[in-house]
Amino acid sequence: MAVHTAAHHSAGQVLPFRESLMAMLGICFVTMLVALDQTVVGTALPTIVAELRGFDLYAWVATSYLLTSVITVPIFGRLGDYYGRKPFVIASIVVFTVASALCGLANNMLFLVLARGLQGIGGGMLVGTAFACIADLFPDSVVRLRWQIMMSSAFGIANAVGPSLGGILTQYYGWRSVFYVNLPVGLLSVFFVWRFLPHLRHVKHEDKMRLDWQGAGLIAIALGSLQLFVEMLPKHGLSAGSCTLLAASVASGFALWKWERSCNYAILPVDMFRNKSLSALFTLSILGGFTMFSLMFYAPLLFQGGFGMSPKDAGLMITPLVVFVTIGSIVNGRIVTRVKNPNAMLFVGFALLALACLGVVIATRSMPRPLLMTFMVLGGLGLGFVMPNLTVFAQLTAGRAHLGIATALLQSLRMIGGMIGTALTGTLVSHLYASGVRLSLDRDRASHWFSDLSDPQILINHEAQTTLLSQLATAGHNGAMLLESARESLVAAIHIGLAVAAVVAVLAFWQARRVPPVRLKGAKVEPAVMAE
Repeated sequence: MAVHTAAHHSAGQVLPFRESLMAMLGICFVTMLVALDQTVVGTALPTIVAELRGFDLYAWVATSYLLTSVITVPIFGRLGDYYGRKPFVIASIVVFTVASALCGLANNMLFLVLARGLQGIGGGMLVGTAFACIADLFPDSVVRLRWQIMMSSAFGIANAVGPSLGGILTQYYGWRSVFYVNLPVGLLSVFFVWRFLPHLRHVKHEDKMRLDWQGAGLIAIALGSLQLFVEMLPKHGLSAGSCTLLAASVASGFALWKWERSCNYAILPVDMFRNKSLSALFTLSILGGFTMFSLMFYAPLLFQGGFGMSPKDAGLMITPLVVFVTIGSIVNGRIVTRVKNPNAMLFVGFALLALACLGVVIATRSMPRPLLMTFMVLGGLGLGFVMPNLTVFAQLTAGRAHLGIATALLQSLRMIGGMIGTALTGTLVSHLYASGVRLSLDRDRASHWFSDLSDPQILINHEAQTTLLSQLATAGHNGAMLLESARESLVAAIHIGLAVAAVVAVLAFWQARRVPPVRLKGAKVEPAVMAE
């Protein structure tokens, strides 16, 4: 395979304008694939759980995806640095699309969780490679931010359509259709990436690269054990099982650190964590992921289960959150290259994100919907100011040799934050809701009805509600009052869960001061090489 240095064309890009445009279209379709899945599934999830009857696995529909993603992102991010990203991007789209079809075929929650895990493997490969392709194509940071507006627009289109589409599909065609929508997007993605994305590689190798399977295995054990520990701790406390998982995570993490320090072909270059700027950015990525995923997964449950909205209306309420991620990214691209201190955008972004979470915490069913949408707008703008800057800052700091793994780690750590956030918020919501329901039933001397009301699915499934109300009336209880109490318990539980997310956003605002000043104007990395 012949290798030559890719020529740089005008305005700091590797390819001429037309070729750059077509390659970016391929990456945009890949972005739409991920964005559609996140927004459509988030809106449909309460309905899915209501039909498959498994609220105890509600958080696992999200966390199984995040767990497998978080393991595969750094692995394929590093492999992309060595072999080029194009083959892995294509493979990831195929895996993701096939897994989407399997999710649509699920007939129980366990099958759905497993299929989401497979989907997460594809998503992790995709995130670990596709997002770094932009830095390959546009080494100049200012040019890259301009072209990222195109990707942000694609992200915004998918996000604008996603929540409403998820609500409409769920309401009129059933929840399975929300997974099948990925199939045509996946086919478009494969075509454009195969046809137009160049096969760029960063490092010339005299010999075949040795794969760091030991490092990859230790990453999987460390993160997998951590996820299971986070899930088990609130439910079972410090039991023998949870302590074993924590010990396994710590031991494998320490072993990973020791191994990667002495390995000549390490999949995870530990010297990056000694870099003050990178370590600060990695910390912010974890905290941002915690807040973002908590808000995106539990706001729909609040609107549907707590406020009694239909899936379609809940989708419309979430739309401003995801649309303004894109608008925020576009506005950020225009501002950040012109201001003297680009780091200031991180402070603004985390402040807006904290305000959005606090707004949802004080939200009530009687609150005017335009005000609720304003909180969603603030959250979207905050994420739009934070996410692209964390990525570009990390790419500039890491340099070309570690560009892929730095980008992948940033995404992976965001997912770890999301994994911990959704698991802890989900467990907190589940326990607080169950406690509130038990209290209201005890007051009405109807505690034997706890099994019927302990799962919040009853607040979404109108058929089940009608049946339960009839049974409660026959038994001499005020069913409407008990359902309303359950709804209030769910609202209070989600409010407390998202209050934790707001505190984390404030902590991220405080931690942003640790990022050393970043200079964007004229910042470049050395060219990649093109494999033929």
